[in-house]
Amino acid sequence: MRQAAITGSRVFAQVNRACAAADVTPAAYSSTRVFRPRAPAAHTFSRAFRPAVVAAAAAPQLKDIDHSDIASKVKRQLLINGKFVDAIGGETFGTEDPRTGEIYTQVAEAQEADVDAAVKAARMAFDHGPWPRMTGRERGAILYKFADLMEQNTHELAILESLDNGKPLSASKGGDVPLSVEHIRYYAGWADKIHGSIVPCGPASGPMMATVYREPLGVVGQIIPWNFPILMAAWKLGPALAAGNCVVMKVAEQTPLSALRVGELALEAGLPAGVLNIVPGSGEVAGAAVAKHAGIDKVAFTGSTEVGKLIMKQAAERIKPVTLELGGKSPCIICPDADIDHAVEGAHDALFFNMGQCCTAGSRTFVHEDIYDEFVKKAVQRAKNRKVGDPFDDDTEQGPQVSKEQFDKILDMCKQGEEQGAKLECGGKRLGDKGYYIEPTVFSNVQDDNIIATDEIFGPVQSILKWKTVEEVLERANKSEYGLAAGIFSKDVDTINALSRGLQSGTVWVNTWNQFDAAVPFGGYKLSGIGREHGEEVLSHYTQTKAVYMPLQDPVKWRG
Repeated sequence: MRQAAITGSRVFAQVNRACAAADVTPAAYSSTRVFRPRAPAAHTFSRAFRPAVVAAAAAPQLKDIDHSDIASKVKRQLLINGKFVDAIGGETFGTEDPRTGEIYTQVAEAQEADVDAAVKAARMAFDHGPWPRMTGRERGAILYKFADLMEQNTHELAILESLDNGKPLSASKGGDVPLSVEHIRYYAGWADKIHGSIVPCGPASGPMMATVYREPLGVVGQIIPWNFPILMAAWKLGPALAAGNCVVMKVAEQTPLSALRVGELALEAGLPAGVLNIVPGSGEVAGAAVAKHAGIDKVAFTGSTEVGKLIMKQAAERIKPVTLELGGKSPCIICPDADIDHAVEGAHDALFFNMGQCCTAGSRTFVHEDIYDEFVKKAVQRAKNRKVGDPFDDDTEQGPQVSKEQFDKILDMCKQGEEQGAKLECGGKRLGDKGYYIEPTVFSNVQDDNIIATDEIFGPVQSILKWKTVEEVLERANKSEYGLAAGIFSKDVDTINALSRGLQSGTVWVNTWNQFDAAVPFGGYKLSGIGREHGEEVLSHYTQTKAVYMPLQDPVKWRG
């Protein structure tokens, strides 16, 4: 996540650390690198672009964490009808610390019967409870309080997020949690602005008035991923609750803790029982039960394209509306006129942010042939300098991957990429002998049909491809099943305009990456999904319209 601008003592601390690592004096170091404070970006995931600090790759040194103390502060059960309860059959699953691969606590695991109980609670809350019958202003007041409570518990939520997911605590505390708070607040403000209209009817209808109401859908099933657990929960909950829906949320089994704590805070804020139900569990069991349940009126899913297809099939049995935010293979296009150092850092940030576990990762780095060799050299050095370590260390840029399954997949794809002819410039191996750490990896000489250029890796693996003409790179960038995001690094307005309009992507960034604002729609083209998150647009996915016609007796005609 982008941090606040570097100022004062923090600048000197970074300079001194860099000097010590590089064995140079501060004066010598400052002659070759410029530390320029940057204003914080309010709506972004990624770190501010910053100069590389030389650091030798080494096994991460892990801090001692009191797992039992952290876990004991979270209700590790299912949230159903306003209460935390065990699974009906008593099932649990282990939660791992990805720093070590060791299980440190057990969480209740929802089965189909538990999902059914959650849906019944949500249905009762919607059909007979106060939430959809409140005024929008009343719902908004509760959501504002919910956001306030999340903000007051930022440190605790950030620790849970980093412990479960492996991302640096600085990112969780400086990005994920504040952006989640902002998102809930944004939709708290929308709650009393969702309304219908009165439509005058034409002469063929006779003296008639039509009132168009915008009403909540009902019970919404939401399935969120493990890469941004608390933020994805906020993205889904904000608009659904503001519109007056009740929710059954299935959270990923890899990362359940922050969402469960958020559920507890929602109850404390005054959310009525049954309005929010949280069921941790596997996708195959709990996720499938949510997708196909007859009592759920709509399904919203963020995750892989493969699972998204399954959810569409399950929802189709009942002609149930779905919104899907799915995978990506985003092109990052570096033009010959770009500031190469800024472009190297930007492309690095686009790919390696969140350990590469990001649906918008710039995982196809297209570099113009005129600057290709220089770019590759600098990109490799930046990757080698990336600080991989304990998420709870302030200097860490990259933590472990979330799970052994993801860890193994990434290393296997690195092996396949090399076997298919790509040149491994650095990385591609495990770092240390404990946990799920992977060396920052860079491939050059990548061809369009190489598996690392076609398939979503979801890991710290940068693939650098060469291009010649704008027409060529645009065609190649669009030659993908995905269309979630894209980026351009250039100073030429005509080039930027041609590429940004021609790219088949739901979001295009120019000379930056991973900028997200709660008011701006986000979603993909092609196999990257259906529908949009954020802004006013997402509210159409959580509401439906009803037209009420009423005859008018002796209507008063307008003067004139």
